[in-house]
Amino acid sequence: MSAGDVPTRPPTALDERAAEAERSVTALFAGPLGRVPLTHLARILHPVRPGSRTFGGLRGTWHYWWQAHYLDAVVDAGGRALRTGDRTGAEEHAARGDRLLKTIRLRNRVRWVNDFYDDMAWLALASGRLQTLHDEIGRTARGRRLRSASRHLTGQLRAAHTDDLGGGLFWSRDRDFKNSPATGPAALHLARLGDTDEARRLVDWLYARLWSPESGLVLDGIRLRGGEEVLVPDVWSYNQGTVLGALVTLGDEQSLARAAALVGAVGERLTTEVDGARVLRTHGGGDGGLFTGILVRYLALAATTPGLDAVARETARGLVAATAEALWRGRASLALAGRRDPTVFPVEPGGRAPGPPLELSPQLQAWTVLEAAATLP
Repeated sequence: MSAGDVPTRPPTALDERAAEAERSVTALFAGPLGRVPLTHLARILHPVRPGSRTFGGLRGTWHYWWQAHYLDAVVDAGGRALRTGDRTGAEEHAARGDRLLKTIRLRNRVRWVNDFYDDMAWLALASGRLQTLHDEIGRTARGRRLRSASRHLTGQLRAAHTDDLGGGLFWSRDRDFKNSPATGPAALHLARLGDTDEARRLVDWLYARLWSPESGLVLDGIRLRGGEEVLVPDVWSYNQGTVLGALVTLGDEQSLARAAALVGAVGERLTTEVDGARVLRTHGGGDGGLFTGILVRYLALAATTPGLDAVARETARGLVAATAEALWRGRASLALAGRRDPTVFPVEPGGRAPGPPLELSPQLQAWTVLEAAATLP
């Protein structure tokens, strides 16, 4: 598909909210990698404390998978630009995504490979979407890095899919834990690549070993300890999101029936009430600050999947819209010297926006949620 084939429409209020979230996250967190020119990365804190090792430079704390979700959000913004007829804006976002992907590899010791297979799955998904954005714009000349990322990351994910414990993906190179955080996004990635057989095997394993008939939700994983299997029954919102994404991408009758039931279980068990509306619960800061944003991304996909049950589509749409509205209502402005005051979003729907120091993950989550809401019809 070329840019001329993408249906366009005037920007809506939801587009403007997503654009404000993008502007604010960029102003607060984005910058070069240390002093390396032509690089781009997201800092994990604002402001950066003097002497802090959390800047995201060449040394110190490194959040590979947070950067993958930052790339996903940049691609979201590029897609929004295309939908609203802003081809130049879409090209700028694609170029920013290219710089970010290059910088992730540079910061990761000039390699794609990471010790955690879920991290690599997230980057595989985001880089695949960046390739799709390039294709929609018609920019195909700069594909070498994207092809390299796809080849290396996909190979790693396939290697982590073994017969141990009956299937599924290992979480890390320790190979003592198979879980939903690695298996779900890997299944979605493979489904997007068209490898539906392997994707379906991964989903079937999740439903055989980690789906709870009592709750209708997907549990966390199974550890191997001294040759014994130990179930980790934790329920996290992002695991529901990636499994939902894989199901609607597969799109067969069984997958869509599972997807409809999963949307219903999410609406029943992973929500709370804010101002009379059911909104999705969040998981605080740190890594958990991204979890609900991931779920919302795939609820929005479900809401716009024609083959999915109409009730499930409406439930998904309502959860996305209500969660985005609650985060928007809780926003506040932050004075930032020399720049237009950015908007700060609450960590949880119905809460108040925090003050400095600010963590990237909840702010990136809010941006993701607002981008998802902007895709709804």
